[in-house]
Amino acid sequence: MQIFGVDIGGSGIKGAPVDLERGVLVEERFKVLTPHPSAPDLVAEGVKQIIGHFGWTGPIGVTFPGVVTGGSTIRTAANVDKSWIGRDARALFSERLGGLPVTVLNDADAAGVAEMEFGVGHNHRGTVIVLTLGTGIGSAMFVNGELVPNTELGHLELNGQDAEQWAAARVKQEHGLTWEQWASRVQTYLQHVEMLFSPELFVIGGGVSRECEKFLPLIHGVNAEIVPAQLRNTAGIVGAAMRAAG
Repeated sequence: MQIFGVDIGGSGIKGAPVDLERGVLVEERFKVLTPHPSAPDLVAEGVKQIIGHFGWTGPIGVTFPGVVTGGSTIRTAANVDKSWIGRDARALFSERLGGLPVTVLNDADAAGVAEMEFGVGHNHRGTVIVLTLGTGIGSAMFVNGELVPNTELGHLELNGQDAEQWAAARVKQEHGLTWEQWASRVQTYLQHVEMLFSPELFVIGGGVSRECEKFLPLIHGVNAEIVPAQLRNTAGIVGAAMRAAG
């Protein structure tokens, strides 16, 4: 069975059809830059461009970098235009895509769902926290395999500010931090999250997970096991497709 997944991020929008039996992309993903400003109509045009590239005419799952309630309503928009807040994203995308059925969910939740089904979290019991380090910090928490949606742990307060302003991958680049300096920040963040939720496993995803060997060995003082995400940067697309399939 194939379903289309689209992953909306702060810097790019990417999508591809997904084989739901294996959790892999059927074709190479197609990506466009996230427009600036990242207003709803402009982002919807980007999604339409991706769907049109593949000529897709079936159900579509779409991730969003913020809190999504009821599979449609946007509640927060930290790294995209604030005009998203309160919008019915499902109705917007469906209308722009000619009435195709659309399911919308938080981007990190989508990545987490994929990792728990097809990645390192498969069959893992207890508390698992999947973190995506990128423009911000996304989070997905699972208790005995069940998703606790919209946790948004990147917005926990750390050093008097949102944690993602201290430890996201974007911060490393913007401030010219070395891997050691940035790993120290990630370590402080993980210790804070561990103090609050006591997970057995942290799964680290996002684009920076491709270079996990450069920073994960530098993190100490965390009791939970820390592993890189297996699906890496395709997790959001796969998880969106999974949710669209019901």
